[in-house]
Amino acid sequence: MTSRSRLWTDDGGQDLIEYALLAALISVCSIVAIGALGLAIDNYYKTSVEAKIP
Repeated sequence: MTSRSRLWTDDGGQDLIEYALLAALISVCSIVAIGALGLAIDNYYKTSVEAKIP
């Protein structure tokens, strides 16, 4: 078997790469979700405080 065909059939490190990509995707989604949640909470408190101030 040539080295090129071995390269295409060898899947030794595939699992590690898949887990790393999955972890990166979860991290990015978490950062976006926490940022959106922070803005929503900020707007909620701003409107509730402004409503109570005469």
